[in-house]
Amino acid sequence: MNFRYLAPGIIVIVAASSLLLLGPTAVRKFSHAQAEVQIVQASNYLQSTTILEEFNMATRQIARLVEPSVVHVSTTGVVSGRRGARDFTSSGSGWIWDELGHVVTNAHVVDGSRRIEVQLHDGRIRQAELIGIDLRTDIAVVRIDDGDLHPAHRGSSATVSQGDLVFAFGSPFDFRFSMSSGIVSGLGRSAGLADIDYENFIQVDAAINPGNSGGPLTDIHGDVIGMNTAIATGRGRSLGQGQFAGIGLAIPMSMIENVVTQLIDGGEVQKGFLGVSLQEIGQIHPTYLRYPRMRTIDEMYKGEGVLVTTVTPGSPAEKIGIQTGDIITHCDGTRITQYDQIPAMVSSKRPGQTITLDIHRLDESGEQFEKLNLEVVLARLEPGVNAEQIVRSLRMAGFNDLQTATRELARIESVDFHRGVIILDVEPTLEEALPVGSIIVSAVDQPIGTLDDLYTRLKRYRDQAVRYNLESSVPLMAILPDGSTHTYQLRLR
Repeated sequence: MNFRYLAPGIIVIVAASSLLLLGPTAVRKFSHAQAEVQIVQASNYLQSTTILEEFNMATRQIARLVEPSVVHVSTTGVVSGRRGARDFTSSGSGWIWDELGHVVTNAHVVDGSRRIEVQLHDGRIRQAELIGIDLRTDIAVVRIDDGDLHPAHRGSSATVSQGDLVFAFGSPFDFRFSMSSGIVSGLGRSAGLADIDYENFIQVDAAINPGNSGGPLTDIHGDVIGMNTAIATGRGRSLGQGQFAGIGLAIPMSMIENVVTQLIDGGEVQKGFLGVSLQEIGQIHPTYLRYPRMRTIDEMYKGEGVLVTTVTPGSPAEKIGIQTGDIITHCDGTRITQYDQIPAMVSSKRPGQTITLDIHRLDESGEQFEKLNLEVVLARLEPGVNAEQIVRSLRMAGFNDLQTATRELARIESVDFHRGVIILDVEPTLEEALPVGSIIVSAVDQPIGTLDDLYTRLKRYRDQAVRYNLESSVPLMAILPDGSTHTYQLRLR
């Protein structure tokens, strides 16, 4: 038996015996002796165990593994707001995708930039070019020269669970190449951010602050499972506002993989389409959805899920038999608690891929719910589906056929290729200003690369215009077939 573990106990016995004889003075000595015992025992235990040292070593190895793939991103450009266009400089984070020099970051880190610089972990600075951007998911890809790069180890967000230990990397408040740790606080989160249309975030309590945006979120193996994107500061707020308050949000790898590979391959992202409108249970009085009058879904259905309020004719949802009034409880095995989870999960799939839905449906008696499990093959989400008013404004202005510009379309129209939206058909009243073959390269003084970019920028400006009583006309800059440029003022209705 080791005497060093017995000695503190003997001290306590002696001090307790003295207490009976010496009164108040002994009480103080006894308390001091107790503290000494605790200190000695704690010191002995910490000296004899290697648990915390092993944990220290593991986190050091994660830092050594991940840091070479993390980059700091600096940008300069022009941004438009209520007071017009102004120059800006900003910075964020990113991570190396492959040895070819592709770097992944947030769209809001590089959006509108004219110059992008990437600093590697060893201090080297390289100029970067924008390869592609997806405004709806807030994901972007830039490219630097290849050579001497260390791509990140990519993991899977499908196996991430609440309580998992995670590590966030980036440059918070320009403290470059920082690392923080925490746990996964929740999955499938939506924060109602004004700058992201598809939200299916991993919620973490690892410290995420301005400058962390675009940095990798890794698991205990150093594999990237998500990308730090936002701080929850209230629904409807913009990205990057506020400071960390215990709720950091990261885009899951499942969405990143889908978007990044398409941006690298072709510059345009095709997303899956289901064809339903949804509401959270309790947000709508459902008497018109086949539920008995005077009884709400809350009274009849005690589980979680979201309510199907409309089904688009001819959509995959209609073809598989989804009905108005159905309650979707799970998508691909993930529990559904918010209505915008499903659009985000569907958008992370490509057209032609399959999702599985668990559905509760009121039976013919109107008293019981039956459970269904349906597999749905997704269609393609057309860019104009979520921007009907923008499509209408463009049609009224005389734009009959707009497509994402490709080298093939440019060759067919005998014009030089530029990233943007090519005009394939216009009304005669618009032909002189913007002839067929013209390529729209910016909207609202911001660059666009795809038709979806055009719709998204116009829709976001229109939403701001309604909120802040801004001008209803916005500039579209196009490169004409002869190489000259023209700015057209589009009236948004």
